[in-house]
Amino acid sequence: MTDFFEILYSCRAMRRLKPDPVPDELIAKILRAGMQAPNGGNTQKWRFLVVRDPAIKKAVQAWYKKAYDEVIGPRYGSSEPPPGVTKDKYKRQHDAVEYLTEHYHEAPVWIVACLEDGPTPNRSAGASIYPAVQNMILATRALGLGTTLTTRHLLFEKEAEAALGLPPGVHSYAILPIGWPMGKFGPVGRAPLDEFVYQDRWGQKWPGASA
Repeated sequence: MTDFFEILYSCRAMRRLKPDPVPDELIAKILRAGMQAPNGGNTQKWRFLVVRDPAIKKAVQAWYKKAYDEVIGPRYGSSEPPPGVTKDKYKRQHDAVEYLTEHYHEAPVWIVACLEDGPTPNRSAGASIYPAVQNMILATRALGLGTTLTTRHLLFEKEAEAALGLPPGVHSYAILPIGWPMGKFGPVGRAPLDEFVYQDRWGQKWPGASA
């Protein structure tokens, strides 16, 4: 078994995925990993929609691409690289984002992470679904499959959720497109710990960052 920290530190976003089939037994392992996550009061209001239907994926991809064309693409074009990422790596990331945008619907399996949270979910609602999403991302990596956390469809939430056929009172929080990766797993771009961690007072560096 691959070491947990090796999985964690090499869990690169995989936006280029092969169209090769992914068996249900692997998807079941990923879903079971998600359902081990903490959630508010153990109410387990999460629901997971496994999408293989090409027509459904293509209908959502249209909104995903519209969000890229109108919001995400221009943002990438005008933004500086994030912390710990060179301009060259940021350009490669942008290229991968463009690729996923065009081929989103070709990922063999989607897992749509949802909550039964009523008409007006509050700010804490994500605490009951995003830990499950992270568990599924790590499980996907452990199985040698690729995925990336996508939420862009939420820019056109009503339209995308209608395309997904979600009932009233159920909202999507993320879509994980899953497939065998074209690229290789490796380290993610992050800035040093001491740029983000403080001790006792905001802005006061945590001395343990160099440990």
